[in-house]
Amino acid sequence: MEKNKIYRAEIIGYSGDGSSIARIHDMVVFVPGGAVGDQCDIRIVKVAKNYAFGRIENIIVSSKNRIEPECPHASKCGGCCYWHLTYLEELRAKKRKVQDAMQRIGGVKLEPEDVCGSDRIYHYRNKAQYPVGRNDAGVITGFYRARSHDIIPMEACLIQTEAADMLARCVRQWMTDNHIAPYNETTHNGLIRHIYVRTGFATGQVLLCIVTKSPKLPAIDALVSAARTAVPGLVGIVLNINKKTGNAILGDSYVTIWGSDTLEDVLCGNHFRLSPASFYQVNRAQAERLYETALAYAELDNTQTALDLYCGAGTITLALAREAKSVIGAEIVPQAVKNAKENAKLNNITNVKFICADSGQAASMLAHEGTHPDVIVVDPPRKGLDAATIDAVGQMQPKRLVYVSCDPATLARDVKLLGEKGYKIKKYKVFDLFPRTAHVETVCLMSRTEE
Repeated sequence: MEKNKIYRAEIIGYSGDGSSIARIHDMVVFVPGGAVGDQCDIRIVKVAKNYAFGRIENIIVSSKNRIEPECPHASKCGGCCYWHLTYLEELRAKKRKVQDAMQRIGGVKLEPEDVCGSDRIYHYRNKAQYPVGRNDAGVITGFYRARSHDIIPMEACLIQTEAADMLARCVRQWMTDNHIAPYNETTHNGLIRHIYVRTGFATGQVLLCIVTKSPKLPAIDALVSAARTAVPGLVGIVLNINKKTGNAILGDSYVTIWGSDTLEDVLCGNHFRLSPASFYQVNRAQAERLYETALAYAELDNTQTALDLYCGAGTITLALAREAKSVIGAEIVPQAVKNAKENAKLNNITNVKFICADSGQAASMLAHEGTHPDVIVVDPPRKGLDAATIDAVGQMQPKRLVYVSCDPATLARDVKLLGEKGYKIKKYKVFDLFPRTAHVETVCLMSRTEE
C-alpha cells in the first residue's frame, strides 16, 4: 500500500464513525462518503500498520444506495455523514454497527429485535449548539469541520429547527450591530462562544442560551427585542458563563436576562420543565418510542421498585413511576436534579425520590444501605458505566437491568462486564434518534442468570 497512489476498489461496509470501508491488498481502508456497492478510484492519504485512510477520487459505478446529498454543506460539515445514502441504507448501517460491536466486543451472538427508524429526518433536533466565530465577512455561526474547530458558516441546517437557525441569525446580527466580538479559542479574547437553543416540540416553546466568557453583556435590551421579534415562541434568554479555555461548551454559572430559565415540553404523557443543563433526548418522537421499549423491557408492576441512574431531568424516572411502586433517580448535575424534582411535582407523581450524586457513588451508597431494586435502568453518557456502578449493580442484584445506550462499543463492553456479575442479555433493539449522523441508540434487557 503506497500513500498518494490511486487504487480501484469496491465499498463493502461502514465503520462506526460513518466512514465507508474498502479492502485493498487485504488491508482495510477507511473512506469518507462511500456507499456499499460503489466502485471507486481511491487515493490513499495515510497508511498505518494494519489499516489505511483514503478518499474517493472518482466513482466508476455508483451504488444503488447512493443519492444526491440534499445538504449543501454535507461534504464539509462534521455534523452529518449519511446525506449521500438512502435512509433505508443508513438504518441498515446503524443496525450493523450495533450488532458488530455486540459480537466483537461483547461476545453477544444475539441479533437485535429490530431497527426503529425516525418518521422525521429533517428539522428533528430539539437542541442546537452553534459555535460562534469570525471570518473576513464578519461574525459567523455554523458547525465544525470534521476533526477540527474550523467553523463551516451556514445560514440553515436541515436537522436543526427553523427557530434555532433564526435565533442564530438574530444573535449574529445583534453582535454585528453592537460590535460584540466572538470568542477566539487561540487568543482567548472576545465574548460570545456558543449559541444554544432548546425547542419544545409539543409546546412550541423556545429557550435561548448564549454562552459567554463574562457575565457582563452589552446591549441586552436590543438582544431581547430582536430575539422576541424573530421567534414569537421564545420564553426566555439565559446567559451561561464559561471562563474555561477547554472544549466544554457549557460553564457552571447561569444568569437569566429575560423571561424564564426553563421551557416546557411533553414526553410520554408527562410534562417537563427543562433548563439548558438538563439532559433531554434531542429527537422527541423517537425518544417516546425508545422509552416505551425500555418500560416494556422493565416489566414493572405496582409492587416493584426501580432505580434510574443518570436520570437527568427525570424523563425515564417519571415514566417508570407510573408503573412501579417506587422509583429512585440519581443524577450528578444539580440543576437537572432540581428540574427532576419540579417535574415530579408538576405531574403529581409522589412515588419518586431523587439523589444528586455521581451514578457510581449513588449506586454504591444504595447498595451499602441494602437497597435491592427489582429493576435498574441506566442511561449513561458515551463513556458508559464506571466500575463502581457495575460493582454496585452486582451487589444490589436486581432481577432485570435495562441499559439505554448512545454508544454501541461501551454498551458491548459493559454487557460483557455485567455478564461477569451474573447478568445475561435477553434482547436488544436499535433506535435511530439522529438521522443523517453516525450516532445511534440501543435499548438492551439483561436479567440475572439462574443461581
